Amino acid sequence: MESYSEFAEVYDMFMDNVDYGAWCAAITECLRADGIRDGLVCELGCGTGTMTERLAAAGFDMIGIDDSPEMLQEAMEKRTESGHDILYLMQDMREFELYGTVRAIVSVCDCINYLTSEEDLLRTFRLVNNYLDPGGLFLFDLNMAPKYEKIGSSTIAENRPEGSFIWENEYDRAARLNTYQLTLFVPEQRKSPEQGDLPGQGERSEPGDLFRRYEELHVQRAYTAEEIRALLEQAGMEFLWAKEAYTERAAAPDSERVWFAAREHGKEWKMRRETQEMRG
Repeated sequence: MESYSEFAEVYDMFMDNVDYGAWCAAITECLRADGIRDGLVCELGCGTGTMTERLAAAGFDMIGIDDSPEMLQEAMEKRTESGHDILYLMQDMREFELYGTVRAIVSVCDCINYLTSEEDLLRTFRLVNNYLDPGGLFLFDLNMAPKYEKIGSSTIAENRPEGSFIWENEYDRAARLNTYQLTLFVPEQRKSPEQGDLPGQGERSEPGDLFRRYEELHVQRAYTAEEIRALLEQAGMEFLWAKEAYTERAAAPDSERVWFAAREHGKEWKMRRETQEMRG
């Protein structure tokens, strides 16, 4: 079972509880406070492009990276509707490549939690540092252990006309691994005559009586703020802060979601050294 394959078709429907507007406003405020008001910004794990589209509307030249072709297909359909000039790349964030550096890199909706080993996390952080402009900004969020512990071993189900799901969750405290199996039931679309004054006006799609069933397996890992800071610094970056989501409160042991900020480090020093070597 692959994560975010068939789920891509209904992902936005089941994420309608996320306040993307407030989240985008917070990201934009952080970027502008750092002097980043335009230019190239890359989103890792862009999914269906909801945040990518909002950041593009805020005036940034967006690049979206995701390793799910199905999610990117949804994102490109949004791009067609909006007309925003967004570059989408199908890449694994552990091996992503850009054509040059960017002013900022962001990642939202706990994408970083899908990196379940410190080796993969460090590898990704090093790539981020490599592809940021000198002094560029890295903003991302993580689900923390208290959130996974609250969900624990549980089953969540939701039924809607547009689709239904069953979420079976397990959290291993010792390994700090959260595993959930997602079972989706998506209605088949059937054609029915269009209602109107004229006969034979056409057909429209309506939910049918048959459902397609899909299963996906998702695994995420919880990290501590101290571990994240150590890995960012090991990757060569400058750690800036860790805050509880949507607040100015510093990350605490009971924080369920934490926003992190780090800065590119090393390029300016390297450029000065290379300039000095060129001058003899």
